[in-house]
Amino acid sequence: MTSTILDHAVFGVFSTHALHLADKYGVFVHLAADGPATPARIAEARGIDQDTLERLLLVLTAVSVVERDADGAYRLASGTKDLLDPEHPRYIGDFVRHLVVNTTGQLERLDAYLAVGKAVADRDRPAVFDSIYRDEVATGEFLEAMWNLSFGVSQELVRLAALDDARTLVDVGGASGAFAVAALSHYPRLSVTVFDLPQVGPFLDRTRRAEQLEDRLHFAPGDFFRDPLPEADCLSFGYILSDWDDATCVELLRKAHAACAPGGRVLLMERLFDEDGGPLPTAVMNLSMHVETEGRHRTAAEYTALLEAAGFADCTVHRSSWDKHLVVGRKP
Repeated sequence: MTSTILDHAVFGVFSTHALHLADKYGVFVHLAADGPATPARIAEARGIDQDTLERLLLVLTAVSVVERDADGAYRLASGTKDLLDPEHPRYIGDFVRHLVVNTTGQLERLDAYLAVGKAVADRDRPAVFDSIYRDEVATGEFLEAMWNLSFGVSQELVRLAALDDARTLVDVGGASGAFAVAALSHYPRLSVTVFDLPQVGPFLDRTRRAEQLEDRLHFAPGDFFRDPLPEADCLSFGYILSDWDDATCVELLRKAHAACAPGGRVLLMERLFDEDGGPLPTAVMNLSMHVETEGRHRTAAEYTALLEAAGFADCTVHRSSWDKHLVVGRKP
């Protein structure tokens, strides 16, 4: 048999799918609300097949997502409830769904990348966001996954950003407004404009109405490759630069520098590699970036170098308690 380390590598594809399906069919919601339950009880309550459910639960027990009692009842493992509760900011279900439904099917392209390189293998593929925003359903699913991935950590990142002296913020590629809403909640005198492709507008409108932010949350449609960025005291990029190569990042940051008020700043919010190549989630998502976008994840030092190449100075790094961190550059 393989070692425990290899077991996780070899069989991880099954545990990811088991996690997704248990979330999709409300198994975790049931366990969180009603406490330990047998597969028979869960299956009856959720209207799902007991045999398949029990097999999924055995996999999830093996990877310590759930635990099984001596009487055969299952419960959520310690520390997992927040991550599996759709009402909690740390909920990961929508992100896992994106990985299973959208990312997994694209990983087979890595074979061609190894053989001939990404540029050759992808030369006839549509542009990255033409595919992601191909229709309203695909756009909505992607934006929901990005909200799921961003909103919880944004509440910590806005505090680390120390925006008390800012009155205007432009969130570049801000999607349906996860960081914008967090910033507006924490800084009552702030006004935020989300700059994103026109397809995103209706989804931000829903956020604006749901959060009752009609006077403080705005949308500016545009393409950051073709259009200038709106001017502001502060500009932010959350999970944007990891979509693009270094030259493109510097180009975008130069646009941000031109739009940023003197003495203002730019915020980069990204997963960060450690100097030794870890952690695992960043390494995995770096591979995902290779398949789904044209970018990669970087170290804090690499992001600082990009900021400095675009004219920013006094760069600082602020680590959150999540897996998304903040690198800040100031415009002299």
